[in-house]
Amino acid sequence: MKLALFSDIHANLPALEAFLANLDKMNPDGVYCLGDLIGYNIWPNEVIAEIRKRNFSTLVGNHDLKTLGYAYELVSDENRNFLHTLPSHIKLEFKLKKGPINFVFAHGSTRSINEYVLDDLDEAYLQEMMSEANADILCIGHSHKPYHRILDRNPDRLKHVINIGSVGKPKDGNPKGCYVLITINEESCLNEPDGIRVEFIRFSYDIEKVVKSIEDSPLPNELGEKLRMGV
Repeated sequence: MKLALFSDIHANLPALEAFLANLDKMNPDGVYCLGDLIGYNIWPNEVIAEIRKRNFSTLVGNHDLKTLGYAYELVSDENRNFLHTLPSHIKLEFKLKKGPINFVFAHGSTRSINEYVLDDLDEAYLQEMMSEANADILCIGHSHKPYHRILDRNPDRLKHVINIGSVGKPKDGNPKGCYVLITINEESCLNEPDGIRVEFIRFSYDIEKVVKSIEDSPLPNELGEKLRMGV
């Protein structure tokens, strides 16, 4: 079973199109979007249309709830209604040969759509939050900074935290878009660090096309420069 997870498109249609072309080559069994379809760019309606066309399971992000400002005022009423009815969490349970594995997907965290779960967040806090949500594997976006962290307080049942990065606005110093592939099989388990397979996929897209679209719009030009730098 191969799961693809992506997030934080932020109305960047060229990045989304490049992601989808890459995704189709991977042929995953399930695809999940963890939110923030809009903001920072000029193609929110086109991005939402593509997500709806593909019928991806999608979470709401913090930007998806914003209404003020040029980037958000572009969103049609129909698409705004769609965004405002998206769920905040997705939970999956796999009953495998070596025991069940519970996945929880959230945009920010299981506690707040706006919370940043960074790679140096206190482990005791993370353990508490994940136990509260019954999550063995927590997948999140929001920070645009990908990482895979294994919590080892209980070596017989390791917990994984995976930030899946950003398709349309990376902030880890790499301007290429990012998403994650998670592979599980009947032998997957939580008592070994490599009990599941996590791959970060990077892909190129036409950044200069996006920069020009920003420069030709009322949006601040600095948004384009940040895309070039991946910050």
